[in-house]
Amino acid sequence: MNSTNKKTSVIIICGPTGVGKTSVGLELAKQWNGEIISADSMQIYRFMNIGTAKPTPAEQAEVAHHMIDIINPDEPFDAKRYSHMAREKIHGLHAQGILPFVVGGTGFYIKAIEYGLFDSELSDPDIRLHLKKEAEERGTAFLYERLSQCDPDTAGIVHPNDTYRIVRALEVYERTGKGISTYRREHAFADHPFRVLKIGCKINREILYERINERVDGMLEKGFVDEVRALLQRGYGSDLKSMQSIGYSHITDFIKGQTPWEEAVRTMKRDTRRYAKRQLTWFNADSSVKWIEPEQITDIHKMVELFLNNAPDAGVMNSLLPETPFAK
Repeated sequence: MNSTNKKTSVIIICGPTGVGKTSVGLELAKQWNGEIISADSMQIYRFMNIGTAKPTPAEQAEVAHHMIDIINPDEPFDAKRYSHMAREKIHGLHAQGILPFVVGGTGFYIKAIEYGLFDSELSDPDIRLHLKKEAEERGTAFLYERLSQCDPDTAGIVHPNDTYRIVRALEVYERTGKGISTYRREHAFADHPFRVLKIGCKINREILYERINERVDGMLEKGFVDEVRALLQRGYGSDLKSMQSIGYSHITDFIKGQTPWEEAVRTMKRDTRRYAKRQLTWFNADSSVKWIEPEQITDIHKMVELFLNNAPDAGVMNSLLPETPFAK
């Protein structure tokens, strides 16, 4: 496999939540002697299964999965640690003759695998502590608005409720006078150890939003409320980064009596749709993504085959893609 190329070959399956990445990844991994490395910033947590749409035990039995259930919900974790662990796993699989499939929708995790992360002294504990206190006193929305003014590029890819990343971005800005997005561009992600085929799964947006609504309903039917209640009973509070994520924060507010059921479900669906839109914005900005509908599995297999056979002409792969553009 890829004997003529010094770089390790990696297949990346990306796209918005609810589009069908898991099914595509499973199908390809079974066909091509592969294993799956999750690129999902929520599936890393133990005990958080339904709300993260984690692959089922049956799916994980079909194909080995990695970077799932690796930390508890109250443990710190960041993209740098993810990059180190995922890259180590990719090299390990390659050494065993197993093809790595990176599957997920966390764009920054995927970028961290591909290009690494810049290493710089941008931290200031005093500034961070001040920002955390400000978040407690004035709310995360207040800090997010400030981030939108000083570093709109970062604000565009960070969820408004993600206190951790908002504080981190503002910490860098207040310490240096430059947005963290600027440092990432300057770094230029020069570290590029892999040969990558990046397949983006994309469908009509109206259909995607319908699937997301149905997916939320399915999570609730599977016992998502009980899952969140169990997390709270284990002592994982609503102030944790993991518990502030989409779905978990909504259901926590319902359990605590702060939000009526209908409103919790409505806003959970709305915020999941908004998250999918941000994911599409991120991946659409990446010219290396080759977009295709997940149902076109035969054509996706052809793309992988051409890539692994070192097809020199990218136009060959592009000829497999749909002729009509996807709806915006």
